[in-house]
Amino acid sequence: MIGEQIYNFAEQLWGINRSITGNGVRQTLQLIQRHLPNLKIVEVPTGSKVFDWEVPQEWCVDEAYIIDPEGKKFCDFKQNNLHLLGYSIPFAGYMELPELTEHLYTLLDQPDAIPYVTSYYEKRWGFALAHNEFSRLKKGKYYVFISTKHFHGSMSYGELIIPGNSKSEIFLSTYICHPSMANNELSGPVVQTQLGLWLARLKERRYTYRLVFLPETIGSITYLSRNLKTLKKNVIAGFNITCVGDDRSYSYLPSRNGDTLSDRVAKHILHWTDPNYRKFAWLDRGSDERQYCSPGVDLPISSIMRTKYGEYPEYHTSLDDLNLVVTAKGLNGGYWALRNAIDLIEKNHFYVSINLCEPFMSKRNLYPSLSTKKIDNDVNRIMDVLSYCDGFHSVIDIANNLNVPAWDLYKTFDKLVGENLIAKDDANQI
Repeated sequence: MIGEQIYNFAEQLWGINRSITGNGVRQTLQLIQRHLPNLKIVEVPTGSKVFDWEVPQEWCVDEAYIIDPEGKKFCDFKQNNLHLLGYSIPFAGYMELPELTEHLYTLLDQPDAIPYVTSYYEKRWGFALAHNEFSRLKKGKYYVFISTKHFHGSMSYGELIIPGNSKSEIFLSTYICHPSMANNELSGPVVQTQLGLWLARLKERRYTYRLVFLPETIGSITYLSRNLKTLKKNVIAGFNITCVGDDRSYSYLPSRNGDTLSDRVAKHILHWTDPNYRKFAWLDRGSDERQYCSPGVDLPISSIMRTKYGEYPEYHTSLDDLNLVVTAKGLNGGYWALRNAIDLIEKNHFYVSINLCEPFMSKRNLYPSLSTKKIDNDVNRIMDVLSYCDGFHSVIDIANNLNVPAWDLYKTFDKLVGENLIAKDDANQI
């Protein structure tokens, strides 16, 4: 099961402290690069203007912890990188518990979970801890130590372009900016890495593939600011890849348009993968599709997910782990849903019948020469497919009309092309 390979890679990446900048992002990209040698790692300098934003200072952590009045260390960054509020400024000093409490973050309704908390664009420091641990803190003087650095450096992202027969592109994007969380973070980059391996091995690709691994929000905004003209010209479909690692459900989030090629493919694949998949609306957005589908950008990007971000209780906490939430089976399902979607985009031709009226099928051994009351289902399917080959119905359209998964028709189309009964006519593509 390919999901086991993907899971093993997630385990390798698990302990790395990722944020929107820093060596954790670079280390992650370098490990992905071992699988995808042609991945280009790009550094964008601090202060670079990217639309209405600016690339922030780079951030790195040496050490962070608190020592209680009895000398016991807790909230140790080295034990769990979720303990430190993301982008915390340096601090060292003593304070009483009431003052310290103003810098502590917990989840009352999930008392055993460490919440994921960040402050990228406002200078502050803080720690996150399980509420049960917080409730045991005693009055007294606490020592706080945070050794971090903010400096003019750069933000890193990865880009891989796999050329195809056409300059038209399929755009795949995932983010690499969260510390130790499994479904909301690691599932995306590890599944996309495996998709990149599969795409690179294909003997022939109809389309060119553009894969990016970047920090969420600031990364996608930066990438768009540098590549918008090319993306708008070339991208015909794509997916934002996140939350593809659990095995609880499948989910679909549309593009803002709602009826792009990506949307039609996603709905078809998920219908035949899991008829009970959850359909969300554009207003439920929350990841980089916000940037890719924003007014003026308008890329055809939708999302195929397992359980969507914000829809499972472990989301943005230490409970989103590689033990209970993300599994090899879940990653396998997420990978195949996306791979089947990409495969359908590759095979989603428009066909036109070469003959007027029905062709003489019997001489091609595609229709029985003996007429009886019962006609074989395969024969019916061939004739039904032919009836829609008018140059205006795509493979997806025909599969939907016949109420069958598109992959069940691939051999039928190949057979009809081989018999010179239909030909590709992609003038109406998309």
